[in-house]
Amino acid sequence: MIELYTHPMSPCAQKVRIVLSEKQLDWSAIYVDLAKKENLTAQYLQLNPLGVVPTLVYNDKPIIESSIICEYLDDAFPEKPLTATTPYERAQMRFWMKHVDTKLHPSCGALQWPIIMRPELMKKSEEERNQLLEKIPEKPRRERQKRLVKMGLEAPDVIDSIKTYRSTILKMEQALSQQEWIVSNDFTLADICLAPYFQTIYQFGWQELFFDCPNVARWFNKCMERPSYQEAVLCDFDGDVLKNLREKGLPAWQIIKQHLADLRNK
Repeated sequence: MIELYTHPMSPCAQKVRIVLSEKQLDWSAIYVDLAKKENLTAQYLQLNPLGVVPTLVYNDKPIIESSIICEYLDDAFPEKPLTATTPYERAQMRFWMKHVDTKLHPSCGALQWPIIMRPELMKKSEEERNQLLEKIPEKPRRERQKRLVKMGLEAPDVIDSIKTYRSTILKMEQALSQQEWIVSNDFTLADICLAPYFQTIYQFGWQELFFDCPNVARWFNKCMERPSYQEAVLCDFDGDVLKNLREKGLPAWQIIKQHLADLRNK
């Protein structure tokens, strides 16, 4: 049995769930409450020393890091391949996957984390918050979350995140002008790894981030239409959940919109 330690709104967990669905694999979900920092308990850190979701366990062996999990699943269950076919396309696929991990994921976190995770932490005393944050194993993530706790969407990370999102979208628009999916005419792990970061835009009502990029809009609509995306992601966002998230996203959009305007005026 495949077990996945997951959270509904984690883009990293979403992309693994899409792979599991594309391959029609049986698996069981173990929910990790990120707002309550269950990912930093001693028990979970023993399983995943980085203290992040997802963690996949198969044959009693844990596999961590979402992009690695996606490639592992494609290797372990090759019947419905999701890896690009030619060496060049595979290189491009891995380029986009690395870009997601190193650039887009931290940017998404800086925008989403203050809205979803920060409120729960703010219920605690400053001492309790600091004790929890100090448990984060990786210094860059630890320091970023400290800034986001202290400053919310006014943190400098937010401006950098909007720049990263915007430049990513423009590069995707160019790539998608040449083929149906991000690296070829085939749906690959590159598309799977990118799509959840547009789910964040969608659920908060920030689609104006790519209002002038019709190829990106077309691509994301096609991602959402796939049964795997509906089963792995959209099922967690019913009407009430989506309404609530869009209400939370509206004040943040005013900040994002101003930063976007500043970028366009430079």
